[in-house]
Amino acid sequence: MYVKENWIDPLLRWQPKVQQLIEKLTDKLSNRTTTVKTSRVTQPKEFNLTVPKPRAIPPPTPAPLPVLPKRQPVPPSIYKPPKERKQLEEIKTKNIQKAKDLLLEANIKQFRCATIKLEKREIDNIPIKLNTAAILREGALYQRKLEEELKRVENLQQGAGDPSEFLEWQKQMRGKDLEEQLAEIECRRLQGKLSYEEAVLAHQSVIQENKKKADLLREEKTELMHLYAEKRLQEQKEMKELVEQVMEGHKNVKQVKAKIQEYKQQIVQQVCEESEELLRQALAEKEDKNRKRYELIQQIRALESAPSIRHKFVDLTETGGHGLFGEMSIVELRERLALLKEAQKAAEEEKRDQIIHEKQAKEQLILDKLDQISQFRAELGRAAALKQEEKKKSQPGERPMKDERILNLQKKIIEKTMERKKQAGLLKISPQKTRMVSSKDSFQWNHWKELEESRERQFRILQHGFMDREAAQQRELIAAARSGAKACVLRSDLR
Repeated sequence: MYVKENWIDPLLRWQPKVQQLIEKLTDKLSNRTTTVKTSRVTQPKEFNLTVPKPRAIPPPTPAPLPVLPKRQPVPPSIYKPPKERKQLEEIKTKNIQKAKDLLLEANIKQFRCATIKLEKREIDNIPIKLNTAAILREGALYQRKLEEELKRVENLQQGAGDPSEFLEWQKQMRGKDLEEQLAEIECRRLQGKLSYEEAVLAHQSVIQENKKKADLLREEKTELMHLYAEKRLQEQKEMKELVEQVMEGHKNVKQVKAKIQEYKQQIVQQVCEESEELLRQALAEKEDKNRKRYELIQQIRALESAPSIRHKFVDLTETGGHGLFGEMSIVELRERLALLKEAQKAAEEEKRDQIIHEKQAKEQLILDKLDQISQFRAELGRAAALKQEEKKKSQPGERPMKDERILNLQKKIIEKTMERKKQAGLLKISPQKTRMVSSKDSFQWNHWKELEESRERQFRILQHGFMDREAAQQRELIAAARSGAKACVLRSDLR
């Protein structure tokens, strides 16, 4: 099999291609190529043409004047502008007006999506799917709470203090921290408004500086134009000199071409001689390989012609006689396999009974957990109702918030606005620009007014106890982000 797969089959597979290659090589050997003599290259010469004699111009023959058609008048549409241009101008003005309306609407409703509206929604009582994992998880939670409560009672019996006073003090401190945070947020809002007024003043001063810089840039531009003209003249002179050098180099091209032609002919002759030598070597190697393959095929055929034993008698009670440890006959092997199958079947039955017992124990555990969970839920419901009644009875009073930093910032903002209006009158801004600035100022004033009203409502809600600490912090952070982002947007518009 090895000789057939690795020697005979590849030879038979490649036999057609080898035969074609042998035929090609024999054809080349019989024809025997001769050395090709190089032919002379034709040298071009100029044509020797005769100069033609000057011909006499014949006198012109009188011809009748052609009759031209009547000229058509110029159409009046040439002196009128096309309708398409007028339509494009109308579309352009409509698009500009539409873009202005959209910009105004976007500026008015810029942060309307960020305002949070309080809506009383009823929570849907979605039933929870009580699978095994949910029951065990809830049972473990209630068990942990029970252990914590027992531990707390034991600590109280041993003389530990009641943490209710500490929790009350902690609640008061959290309320103070919340008031400080609200005051800090209000200060940040006023600082943003103050920075806006300062940015407007800085913008007005930048306009004056830009005018001075524009004059300096015009002077520098004229100087650069003079330098560029001189440089351009110098480059033109250099290009003329380069063209003259190239024309001189074209005169020696013919001699270089003749030398290149001779060199190419020598290379072709050398390549032909080398290819003939390589072809002879390839033929000799091919003949040697074919001779070795023929001898190998003869040996393979001699091996295949030898007789082989076709029939063999098998005794199932005897061993193979290989000399291995644990060697056994086929009959003994079958008996051992039957014993193993019986042992495996008994183990499976025992495992099945064990699984059934475990399943029953697990079901009983889940039923016990369900009873425990229902008891805990009933107790927690009663405790929550009592806590809600106590919370309604105790409501904190109103406490106004005052901060000196907020009053100082409000005074500074009023001073900056007065200074900005005075400087705007001195700069003499165009009517269109002043209209845009006044609209921005009115929009900004409405924005600040809305923020102050929303903040007052939040203070009232906090003082009456209808909002917890986390919700209040989230609302104040959103309002601060809105105020800071609005100041940045107005500053970029002015720039």
